Order: sequence, then structure tokens, then C-alpha cells
Amino acid sequence: MFAAKFGPRHKRSCSIESWEIRTSLSARSPLGQYVYMTGSHHLLWPHVISEFLDHILLQMTFGEQNTEKEAHDMLSYSFDQGINILDTAEIVILATKVAGYSERSTFLRDDAKVVRVDAANIKESVEKSLKRLSTDYIDLLQIHWPDRYVALFGEFSYNPTKWRPSVPFEDQLKAFQELIDEGKVRYIGVSNETSYGVMEFVHAAKVNGLPKIVSIQNSYSLLVRCRFEVDLVEVCHPNNCNIGLLAYSPLAGGVLTGKYLDANSDITKRSRLNLFPGYMERYNGSLAKEATNEYVKLAKKHGLTPVQLALGFVRDRPFTASTIIGATTMDQLKENIDAFTSAPRPLPQEVLDDIEDLFKRYKDPAIL
Repeated sequence: MFAAKFGPRHKRSCSIESWEIRTSLSARSPLGQYVYMTGSHHLLWPHVISEFLDHILLQMTFGEQNTEKEAHDMLSYSFDQGINILDTAEIVILATKVAGYSERSTFLRDDAKVVRVDAANIKESVEKSLKRLSTDYIDLLQIHWPDRYVALFGEFSYNPTKWRPSVPFEDQLKAFQELIDEGKVRYIGVSNETSYGVMEFVHAAKVNGLPKIVSIQNSYSLLVRCRFEVDLVEVCHPNNCNIGLLAYSPLAGGVLTGKYLDANSDITKRSRLNLFPGYMERYNGSLAKEATNEYVKLAKKHGLTPVQLALGFVRDRPFTASTIIGATTMDQLKENIDAFTSAPRPLPQEVLDDIEDLFKRYKDPAIL
């Protein structure tokens, strides 16, 4: 993740109170044009990352489901609307996250049988990211998923038999410290992490005088709430570990728009859950569709669109530092951005009450 700065010739001044970013994009950047932007939106919870907007742009479908020109136009529109953070990753487009343990993603490294979150892998990842981004530093570098085994992507319960030796938390932080000292990384965070992982990282940093993680990028939406709300909320509270949530998949991979409810519609056939069989199966092979239908009806009852309801809900949670939105088309992007400004802020109490009633019936219906 990086805040609107790409080219080696970029000029930038930044403070905790406000920032001004001028970006000169080289031919290797995803935009290839000059962008000027200012912003002054603070995290909802006090944080060492200076500032974020309410929403971040994720380009996960770029290169697969749209053209290069469409991607450029969407990025330009995003910046014009005030979005100043792009969320990318090693296995998406560009690298601003370090991949976690993987026996399948060895293509990410020059010579590795298994991708790990050790010093060598972290350094190689960052060096390649800087080269691809044509920039000299990354604002926020996150571990995409842990080096150790954790239950991920629809797997709800921890399986003790899958435990494996992992890179010590202290060693991971030491590797990040070197990159920070070299000026290549400013802040670090985690993604798809658990309460145990967050607390171990924070403890290791405190005991050894190493950099503290400042963010956690986890899935959070009307369909995926329990994993964060049960205990991560307490762990990340500003009076405890003080970690800001960057909520990804607030629309549950597009499911909460309601577009998958009609299996025969053209838009459904062109969408990624159908284009890539087995992808995000947790939203197809579960009660998610039934719950989504109820949330769509709830939105209509209160004069909201499904997108306004879903994004407004995540936006207004007291622990949400920023919401990550993704889009394949310009229309989707405009609808997502507009939802943050057009939906009542905060959502009316009667809307929240109805959401909680549905939540009691459909607690995390995307669990496989």
C-alpha cells in the first residue's frame, strides 16, 4: 500500500496534521500521467500513520477483467475524487505487501521452494516492489498473510494438526527494521491476521525496541463480522494495541451488491465468481446468498442501495480506520465512491437495528 507516489522524481511534503502530494509518474507506473492531490482525513482511531481517506482503492481485477485504458481512467478518477491510497500486492498487480507462507507462489521469488516471511524473502519482495513501482520508498508495507498456519479464506476453525514451525515474530520485525533504517519502508502492518499474531508482533516490538505494526487489513463486511468483532476489536482498541483496521472486501467480493442473486443476468455471468470457478467459494457455497437477499431487501426498505448499506455499515464502525473498495468498471467505481458521500452518516439507528436483527439470523454466513 502506498499513498499516491510513484516516480523517482516525485516531490512530497508530509506532516501528521496535513499533507500535500505531488506525483510525477514514470512510464513504468500504472497511471502514466501527472496527478496532484491533497487530503486531510484522519484515522478514526489515533494512529502513527499520518492520514488516510475513508476509502482505499484496490485494483485486484485490473488486467483480467478490464483493459489498460479502463484501468488508467479509473485510477485517474479515483485520484480526482480524493482517494490517495492504492492497495496492491505481490500476487495482484504491484507489490506493497509481502506474501506469507506459500508452497504455490514460488514464482514470486528468484530461487525459492517455499515463500516465507524471513529476512531474505522480505528484502527481495521490497526490492522488486520498489523497482516495479518506480519509487524509492513504500509508505505502508504489510504481511499479506502470516508465515505460520492460520485459518484463512472461509476456513473458520483453527486446525491444531496444521501447526508448523514459523519464522519468529522478532526476526520478521528485525527484517522490517533494516528496511525502515534504509529509508525503503515507512510503516508496517499485517493482513489476514489473528489476535494472537497481533499481540505477538506488538509484544516483540515493545520488548526488543523494534518497529510496531500500525495496521491490520482483514476482511470485514455484513457477511464477515465475527472474526474481527469477537476479540480483535479489543486487541486493536486504541487503549490496548492501537491498531487500525483497513477493512477489505466490504462488499464481500461484490456479492453484497446483489448482482449474483440473478444467476442468469449478463452482469452475473461476467463477474469474477463465475469467470473463475472456485474463486471465493465461501460466498457461493454457503448461506451468503440467502443473507445477501435479506440485506438487499433491508436496504430497499430504508431507501438505500445495497452498496450504500454495505459500505456505510463498514464505514461507520468505530474501529474502521479505512475501507478498501475495488471495482472493475468506471460505473462500479463511481457507485462505490458515491456511497460514502450519499449514504447518511452515520446510518440511522433504525437501519442499524435491522442490521443487527439480520445478524442474529445470519452470523457470518460465508463460513464454509
